[in-house]
Amino acid sequence: MLKYEAIANRLREDIQQGKYEPGQQLALEKEMCREFGVSRITIKRAVDELVKQGLVVKRRGSGTFVKTMENEDVRELSMANQFSGFAATFAGHEVKTRVLRFDIGHPSEQVAEKLQLSTEDFVYRIERVRILDGQPIVIEYTQMPIQLIPGIRQQVLETSIYRYIEQDLGLHIQSAHRSVRADMPTDREREELQIEGTLPILEVSQVAFLDDGRPFEYSVSRHRGDKSNFRSVSVR
Repeated sequence: MLKYEAIANRLREDIQQGKYEPGQQLALEKEMCREFGVSRITIKRAVDELVKQGLVVKRRGSGTFVKTMENEDVRELSMANQFSGFAATFAGHEVKTRVLRFDIGHPSEQVAEKLQLSTEDFVYRIERVRILDGQPIVIEYTQMPIQLIPGIRQQVLETSIYRYIEQDLGLHIQSAHRSVRADMPTDREREELQIEGTLPILEVSQVAFLDDGRPFEYSVSRHRGDKSNFRSVSVR
């Protein structure tokens, strides 16, 4: 991870944890240079990263200020940019995972194309229900190339795959392409997510990439419609 990215992550965590309140000014560039022991160019790149993520705004002649957003917005933006994962996003809550499927197989043509593989390559096929404070809220269908993400075991699935990728494998998750749509749950999803009546679900399809541009994950997450919000911040 580059120095400016590490500083941006640290500042984002400070905002997420409430060290900086909405509307509060960040430390001046020269002060952050002393704190982190880096040049002003590095600090500027770190702050520009937070601007791109929609967390702070620069005011000419005044400084950089935390944008006024709900805590939930900040948390979800942090998740989208940091890929901290489900457990880290809901820190302080009881988070559990129920693994429904974990095996190895060949990807379909559609998945192979998204992961830049051939249909002869092998992928993990993972299905998990994520449970928040005793309530199942999302079922995830995930495929990952074995040669790129080796060594995944049941224990990893029950905790955090993203943490395993970054901390154990030393890889850096960089970005994701997502699409969101509303849909109706299948009978199996109604049972697993304890859905009654005609409640719709929110489906998020994602291809995630490492910092070298290689796609490492294709996933479809199906969220309970009454437990999910989609938030977006557009930055020019």
